[in-house]
Amino acid sequence: MPKTATPVLSPVEEVNQHYLQGYLAWLRNEKRYSDLTAENYARDLRRLFELAADTPLANLKIQHIRRYIAQLHGKGLGGRSLARMLSAWRGFYTYLMRDHSYTDNPCVGLRAPKSPKTLPQALSPDEAARLVDIPADTPDELRDKAIFELFYSSGLRLAELVSLDCEAMRADIADGEVRVTGKGSKTRIVPLGSHAITALQAWLAVRIQLANSDETALFVGARGSRITPRVVQLRMKQWGIRQGLNSNVHPHLLRHSFATHVLQSSGDLRAVQEMLGHASISTTQVYTHLDFQYLSKIYDAAHPRAKKKNPEKI
Repeated sequence: MPKTATPVLSPVEEVNQHYLQGYLAWLRNEKRYSDLTAENYARDLRRLFELAADTPLANLKIQHIRRYIAQLHGKGLGGRSLARMLSAWRGFYTYLMRDHSYTDNPCVGLRAPKSPKTLPQALSPDEAARLVDIPADTPDELRDKAIFELFYSSGLRLAELVSLDCEAMRADIADGEVRVTGKGSKTRIVPLGSHAITALQAWLAVRIQLANSDETALFVGARGSRITPRVVQLRMKQWGIRQGLNSNVHPHLLRHSFATHVLQSSGDLRAVQEMLGHASISTTQVYTHLDFQYLSKIYDAAHPRAKKKNPEKI
């Protein structure tokens, strides 16, 4: 078979790639960002490179950035995505000013268009119980059940769960807790529920049947190495269908469900913030709106005068 020719980069593309690799190394080594977070930044910066085309980054002005944002918004990109992208571009230019003698940051002062606020979806307690209560006989099934119970028990992010290591988790189970490293390389300790502990112990008993001998990961895939986020997403979606759930089931849905159900039971917003690893209480406050929606549904179903039309005037 003929070899595929290596694409020839233009001078501008070569400079952009050089800057990008330096920036990603700085994010990983100095800021201690995870590989996944660094790749998210890289994706946003590659979009900037595409929009700028052959225009050198040093020549971009605020009007260029404003036009790029308008173009992306016109193609259907929402306000939150655009705000994240602008933040990545702004941070990149800050790095260029510090390390590469750039004199201007064209992203300063720009704001993304606002998007309508959408609340995160959450399963009802019965739906969540149906999802985690899957039949588990084979090693694959025991692994999946342990994953789902851990998500729902402790509200972990997907990246946090797949990064867990086996031996550290054995010690955590003995203490009834799980120690995870979240965003910004911040470590937090979250309680483990009894159902999660039971499911994890069952999985650890058969893990050797799937894991490579030198693999340190708690959860492994078909090839015996650390399970990937994509495999977890696919397995959860398949189980959601098998369990008869109508929602598009995904790992973050169990995180939302964990937060909502804990808040409904305890009313302790600060505790939920700590367990989720949110830096700001304002991020956690979205679950108070979910809680209110839940209470509203109960009120509407139970109160004799809830949402009743006014009687017709005689």
